[in-house]
Amino acid sequence: MSRPVTLFTGQWADMPFETLCQKARSFGYDGLELACWGDHFEVNKADDVYCRKRKEILAKYGLKVFAIANHLVGQAVCDHIDERHKSILPDYVWGDGDHEVFVREQPWK
Repeated sequence: MSRPVTLFTGQWADMPFETLCQKARSFGYDGLELACWGDHFEVNKADDVYCRKRKEILAKYGLKVFAIANHLVGQAVCDHIDERHKSILPDYVWGDGDHEVFVREQPWK
């Protein structure tokens, strides 16, 4: 049994998900590792209907999803939240970008 050849979608987060699926199939990939930025996989929308629709688009191009990558936002874990994070964090984490307010309010509780 051969291993599937997959593509990480993060480098093309500015490309619509379906367009990327079409291109990945034409390049010969078996599946994708979906980035949780751009419109590739939006965690806040990930209910049963959303996930089914993503899988339908993948299937349309003969692709499977082998991983979901949320490591970009994970860069903020145990880090001082500052301007570097503004474009990668959801609003409820970024807040006003003031690290001291973020730590004091502990939004994860």
